Amino acid sequence: MKVIISAGGTGGHIYPALAVINKIREKEPNSEFIYIGTHNRMEKDIIPKYGIPFETIEIYGFSRKNIFKNFKTLKSFIKSYFKCRKIIKKFNPDIVLGFGGYVTGPVIYAAKDLDYKTFIHEQNSIPGRANLFLSKYASAIGVSFKSTIKHFPEYKTFLTGNPCSEDAIKQPAIDKRQYGLNPNKKLVYIVMGSLGSSKVSEFLIKTLALFKGKDYEVLFVTGKESYEEVKKHKFPSNVFIEPYIEGQTRMMKNVDLMVTRCGATTLSEIIALNIPSILIPSPYVANNHQYKNAMALVNKEGAVLIEEKDLKGDILVRTIDELINDEKRLKKMQENLESLKTKESATKIYEIIKDLIDGK
Repeated sequence: MKVIISAGGTGGHIYPALAVINKIREKEPNSEFIYIGTHNRMEKDIIPKYGIPFETIEIYGFSRKNIFKNFKTLKSFIKSYFKCRKIIKKFNPDIVLGFGGYVTGPVIYAAKDLDYKTFIHEQNSIPGRANLFLSKYASAIGVSFKSTIKHFPEYKTFLTGNPCSEDAIKQPAIDKRQYGLNPNKKLVYIVMGSLGSSKVSEFLIKTLALFKGKDYEVLFVTGKESYEEVKKHKFPSNVFIEPYIEGQTRMMKNVDLMVTRCGATTLSEIIALNIPSILIPSPYVANNHQYKNAMALVNKEGAVLIEEKDLKGDILVRTIDELINDEKRLKKMQENLESLKTKESATKIYEIIKDLIDGK
């Protein structure tokens, strides 16, 4: 299989794309790929490490606040469109895939113009602008949440789940002792994404002392930007601080309760691994995506929501205590997460792609 794939801007788009690449390689080891990404976002650093041929285009998102910037954006879109046409015609793929981010716009649009089969995937519960625009040009659409189907043409939209969830299940658990943790104690895992959140970190610095004397342990992953500041402070012996954990899903398999932001990939892993969670959506993302993602779990009573504006006093510690000491409720949350699962997501996407190529 020859595949052009595009996704960019955040890990929430890039890692699902990588999960599908891995699945295609598993099913068809001789497959060939080209990944088209932006020239200045994180995919340019991540993708080449996996030995995937990488092409860049200069592309920017449309601005709602500064209309004059959109002239540059439109110009870059047109230039990128013609570059994508050249790449596609030269490589002659069996299919072109888009996993979100504005970089996918000219890629999928050019592929459709050249009459190639196309597939796009939406990780969030509420679609991004790029995927809404591209939905009319895609041959098929995959979504992570059942509630998302209504935003796209139903006849070509499939509930696939997030392909990262299948990867999460396959990963072996990390030995807790590797991080100084007691394998016999319950673990609360607090993580705010790869870069962390300065506001949440400031709140936690003030409140981590309240975990003193608890009969569970707390692992707080600060994010690389906040780590040095957080490490200046002293915390109880049952509180552990790390800047980043490679292979987060391996640690998640040891977790009794998780406190996290609400990126689509993280939530897909929480659902796949049946982890009760306290969700703190970032209020700084476009279209309030994280809050809407969180509500998909909260409405099923599979998670508890605390908004960032409500992070005051001991609210987080009290909520953690209430949950981690209530075995019946934790078990019920795990059962409720089962109803949100879409199993073998990457395999489902591979099968849709294969059917498109075979003309089914």
